[in-house]
Amino acid sequence: MDLRIRSFEEYQQKYAESVSNPEGFWDEIAKTFHWQKPYDTVCEWDFEGPDIKWFKGGKVNITENALDRHLEQRGNKLALIWEPNDPKERFVRLTYRELHEKVCEFANALKAQGIEKGDRIVIYMPMVPELTIAVLACARIGAVHSVVFAGFSAHAMADRINDAQAKMVITADGLNRGAKQVPLKRVVDEALQSCDSIERVIVFNCLDWSPNMAEGRDIWWHEAIDGMPKECPAEEMDAEDMLFILYTSGSTGKPKGVVHTHGGYMVYTAYSFQNVFQCGESDIYWCTADVGWITGHSYIVYGPLISGATTLMFEGVPTYPDPGRFWQVCDKHGVNQFYTAPTAIRALMAYGEDHVLSYSLDSLKVLGTVGEPINEEAWKWYHIHVGKERCPIVDTWWQTETGGIMISGLGDLSPMKPAHAGYPLPGIQPVLLDQEGKEIKENGVEGYLCIKHPWPSIIRTTYGDHERCRTTYFSHYKGHYFTGDGAKRDENGMYRIIGRVDDVINVSGHRFGTAEIENAVNACSIVVESAVVGYPHEIKGQGIYAYVVCDTFPDDLETARAEIVETVVEQIGKIAKPEKIQFVTGLPKTRSGKIMRRILRKIAEGEPDKLGDISTLLDPEVVADIVKGAL
Repeated sequence: MDLRIRSFEEYQQKYAESVSNPEGFWDEIAKTFHWQKPYDTVCEWDFEGPDIKWFKGGKVNITENALDRHLEQRGNKLALIWEPNDPKERFVRLTYRELHEKVCEFANALKAQGIEKGDRIVIYMPMVPELTIAVLACARIGAVHSVVFAGFSAHAMADRINDAQAKMVITADGLNRGAKQVPLKRVVDEALQSCDSIERVIVFNCLDWSPNMAEGRDIWWHEAIDGMPKECPAEEMDAEDMLFILYTSGSTGKPKGVVHTHGGYMVYTAYSFQNVFQCGESDIYWCTADVGWITGHSYIVYGPLISGATTLMFEGVPTYPDPGRFWQVCDKHGVNQFYTAPTAIRALMAYGEDHVLSYSLDSLKVLGTVGEPINEEAWKWYHIHVGKERCPIVDTWWQTETGGIMISGLGDLSPMKPAHAGYPLPGIQPVLLDQEGKEIKENGVEGYLCIKHPWPSIIRTTYGDHERCRTTYFSHYKGHYFTGDGAKRDENGMYRIIGRVDDVINVSGHRFGTAEIENAVNACSIVVESAVVGYPHEIKGQGIYAYVVCDTFPDDLETARAEIVETVVEQIGKIAKPEKIQFVTGLPKTRSGKIMRRILRKIAEGEPDKLGDISTLLDPEVVADIVKGAL
């Protein structure tokens, strides 16, 4: 199944075809997959509902396309390479046949523990092969996986378990992250104190620790798989059956569970993977993301494996044991396609070029970036020092809700321009709208980025709350999916993403709703009220700036800040802690009580002279005090 476009001319032709006849275009691609029963219709959709169905009537299991269909031709080909946190430890290589056996074995173990089709399973694991095995085993038997990044707190995890009403947690005793070890099972035990739906916990032995094991509830992974058969038939799934729930931040304090399905997600992740990375049969592909995020789902696990590629999975961090680790791994395994975040690139830039120049990087063919728009300086550093000015950079734009890459270069086929994502993939119809919701058709403009036609991996719903899906993505501009991003389109039609236009902060490529962080800050006993905004951060892209009102102005500012940070870490995790906390006597509000974050954002960005008219605020003098005390 080679779905790759081979030239820019072919891209233009395919794109035109996908716009003029979307159903015919996707039908041709979908037919190349293995279906247990063919679908009746390609697409039925209504953005008002929203009610979107792809490949209706089709029966399919995504794991048959990711594993079984490769066994005859690629059974002995490497499916997964695992590189450990410590370079002195042994790496692991699994062929497609070996991975298939391990997935089936664990799928049988899940069934033996009482898991049935439709049950939700939360996975809270290190970046080890067993994480990929667990994800695929869930899909194999029709259970719905919900991976929670193993950096989230017990409180954040409990929220996700309770929302999904999960029946099982799969975790490990602990994990390695650089020089640190984190006790995962202890976090799970704390989370489960406020969860009543969990019946079983499977624990993988990663660090040889001896965590508390609750009798009748907890079982070791190795005991669960003991004696299990290595064959497990793939459950017949409807194309629109849930594959997974992945929680992402939104404009309210409660994370929302984005739902993706077996059929459409399968087709689009494979198609986008093959075309963006132009991954060949003998190539080694490496995405440095964590499977706890959508990037890991789509471009470590599903996209590469459905395509029969060799995917590399990394347990560690880019700076351990030194800042040359990424490049050491590239040389060690002969990596051809390398996909990472601008945050990581900027962090490594700060260490200078010596750590890159120590490695040849001759195997690299394509470099990719993901999570946020890459700034021009980081783009050039990546292009010159990592790609040696011979590797194209694919600056991919997409979201948890889109399931796959939407706007990007295609390997070395399409033109590239620093800090520009590029052109939409075939099948993707982006538009720029003005404030009134009218489409801006000419080039050389900017506007709100929306999509006017569905694609196979579009979000279907937010779990348990379909109205939230409608209001968040489909109510802003009639007949359009609203991305929440602003974008510019240059004279040649290339898109450049210019960032969020809603109350969402992008920290190191991970989105947090301001309300979610404010809720966490407000949980601190000394806080009365807070407002949170993003501000430019040279490594993370955006940092979190919190304006905090207390009962009485703190005498010891540092102690008060530490207390707030501790509360945020406890409520969400370290990834969401504010970089700057400014104590203020009040917040800029309209007469109706709405906090004007636009004003606070300008102050945080160091532009107090661009606040606009503040005379209509309830108390304009508050603003002068905030400007005076800005950090």
